[in-house]
Amino acid sequence: MHWQQKVHYLTGQPVGVSFQNGQGTSGVLCGFSDGKLLLIEYLYHTQFAMKQYDLRTIQDIHGFPPCPHEQRLY
Repeated sequence: MHWQQKVHYLTGQPVGVSFQNGQGTSGVLCGFSDGKLLLIEYLYHTQFAMKQYDLRTIQDIHGFPPCPHEQRLY
């Protein structure tokens, strides 16, 4: 499935984004607007930033997998 089709059901979820230059980032996907992907990323302490990435630079988007059941600590 092409990444643009994934945006609709991954919006509001934690995702990993891979770029065509081989780099990547992660954050909460907020959707896209005006040719930009909108992603909230953690900076430091209690600081988060809304980042915008040009849609033409994106190779793929993947939702985070769930934690393995035996790894969960309560």
